[in-house]
Amino acid sequence: MKKNIWIFNHYATNMYRDRAGRHFWFAENLIKRGYSPTIFCASTIHNSSDHIDTGGRMYTSDIINGVAFIFVKTPKYIGNGKKRIINMFSFYKNIFLVSKAYAKQYGKPKVILASSVHPLTLVAGIKIAKKFNIPCICEIRDLWPETLVAYGTLKRNSTLSKLLFKGEKWIYKRADKLIFTMEGGKDYVVSKKWNEENGGPVDMSKIYHINNGVDLKKFNYNSQINVLDDSDLNNIKKFKVIYTGSIRKVNNIMKIVKAAEYIDRVGRKNISFLIFGDGPEKEKLEQYCKSKNLQNIKFKGFIDKNKIPYILSKSNLNIMHFEQNGIKRYGASLNKLFEYFASGKPTISDCEFGYDLIKKYNCGVVIDNANEKQLAENILKVSELSKEDYTNYCNNAIKAAQDFDFQKLTRKLEELF
Repeated sequence: MKKNIWIFNHYATNMYRDRAGRHFWFAENLIKRGYSPTIFCASTIHNSSDHIDTGGRMYTSDIINGVAFIFVKTPKYIGNGKKRIINMFSFYKNIFLVSKAYAKQYGKPKVILASSVHPLTLVAGIKIAKKFNIPCICEIRDLWPETLVAYGTLKRNSTLSKLLFKGEKWIYKRADKLIFTMEGGKDYVVSKKWNEENGGPVDMSKIYHINNGVDLKKFNYNSQINVLDDSDLNNIKKFKVIYTGSIRKVNNIMKIVKAAEYIDRVGRKNISFLIFGDGPEKEKLEQYCKSKNLQNIKFKGFIDKNKIPYILSKSNLNIMHFEQNGIKRYGASLNKLFEYFASGKPTISDCEFGYDLIKKYNCGVVIDNANEKQLAENILKVSELSKEDYTNYCNNAIKAAQDFDFQKLTRKLEELF
């Protein structure tokens, strides 16, 4: 008999839509290893007006690639206002009823893996697991509320912050095991003095690290099959610097634009910048490029995710930008980084994280808090590398991707069951 594993992730509806993502890939690999995983998520899709119609019922279900999805009825919302908070509480409340009904029909699970972003999913996982008398593994993919404090959304000493930190401490204490996607999870717990050695309630031996990663088999398949006909991308005469992702204020793509402007000024016409993605800042950045008559940078707009592997396979250098903040010392678990590794091309980053993977694997260049000129000058250096040094970066990137392939990551997860 297959062992039931329940995965709680409020926002896994995106993974259902994309047929990709952390818990989707975990589930696919768990099936191959003899488990029966079920992903519980909201009926709404974050950052989208789309939703899964539950037909007025408390939940509906579907199976994709053998992975069972349970869509818990939640109210629609757009943005990050009050309606999103109502949506969170609705998911929290309804998942108790849904889990009870589902267990009655299909049997209770061996273990619950409850994953953040927001903490209510973790609280639900702990409480439901207790009712079933089974363990709950809490997965921390974002440090709430520390991230909100770091970005200035919350003041550290506000009543709400204190309440959220208290709740976070409760979760870390009550979870049977803790997974942090960032490598410095233990450092974070110690910094809060929540570990037993500092008189806190958290047993450090129950803390584990499983980063994000990539499904290499699917990535390589998509790079061959889902081809993009784009003359700029397929121009072998250019050294192509590629960014993939959102174009929002927080992403500060203007820094990349300014780096392109610097390279244009020094007359290096063989280097081109290709920006794949969309967002509210795109039009403003395009207008700036037009006003400066910049011909070496192109905004390509929204691209289906299954075309990202092909795009990155045509890159010569992938560019990673991250806003400076106090939580970077605990490490990073950026999905984009593992796609960059899988492309087998070097990456340049303007932010040095704790436990920095680019530096660890020597598969690119990291210049912490680089300004536009420093970023541009290092791009020029990479473009001038010897074939041997450039190939070394590429080979190291592939090694990094292999170490974070979801087949390996799933084996690490299975050891915790």
